[in-house]
Amino acid sequence: MKLFLLKSRMAALCLGLLCSFSASAQYEFNPSATGQVKGASDPRSRARIHTELGSMYFQAGNPGVALDELRIALSADSAYFQAYSVRGLVRLSLQEYGKAEEDFRQALSLAPNDPEVNNNYGWFLCETGKERQSISYFLNALKSPLYETPDRAYTNAGTCAFKAGDFDAAQDYLLKALQLSRDGAVSARLQLAKIFYRRGIFEESRIYLADALKMMEPPTADALWLGLRLERKQGNRAAEAGYASQLRGRYPTSPEYQEFLKGNFE
Repeated sequence: MKLFLLKSRMAALCLGLLCSFSASAQYEFNPSATGQVKGASDPRSRARIHTELGSMYFQAGNPGVALDELRIALSADSAYFQAYSVRGLVRLSLQEYGKAEEDFRQALSLAPNDPEVNNNYGWFLCETGKERQSISYFLNALKSPLYETPDRAYTNAGTCAFKAGDFDAAQDYLLKALQLSRDGAVSARLQLAKIFYRRGIFEESRIYLADALKMMEPPTADALWLGLRLERKQGNRAAEAGYASQLRGRYPTSPEYQEFLKGNFE
């Protein structure tokens, strides 16, 4: 149960690489090679490679090894701000909020205008109940002309504005994410489906959800739960049952399925 919840939380954090980190090292990812990176002679290169390894381990669902790699990175170069930023995300996934805050603050002190640092800290704020405060950091990330993935910051801004109850701003941010995305913007589409569901525009919600589901393998519990409730609202019992079957089969211990068992559909 704990393993499922941790992996689900990490998936939520990094769906579509929203909590992004650019891995550019030219090496093969080999789990048995932890702490034994070859070809990195200077401290900054060692810090970069171990940070990228830490990011990969984190995304693969192994936060413990990720923290070890990030510790090595910072031992090599204590001023490598990317390592603090990624470690903040790992600690956020482990609900070590105080330590995560320290890491993000350190990253910001070293690189206050870095778009990834701003994006990641914004996500931390959003995940810890400070949705409205998070928006300014996503917008700071978008100020950089060198930011390679502005769609992610727009998706995060839309997600967090939605959580804060600002549906109009959320919709605007998410539509901008769709315009800029080069990978289909699956997370933005899912969030738009949620917004239209909440607004009672069910056909529009169904369109965005269908597009998102086509890009998911497997579909997330969150998406299946939305589909179930959407079909229930429209009285499509067969489609509702199909979503319920998938939710039960794929995610029987998920919070979404527990809500289904309780009959809590809103």
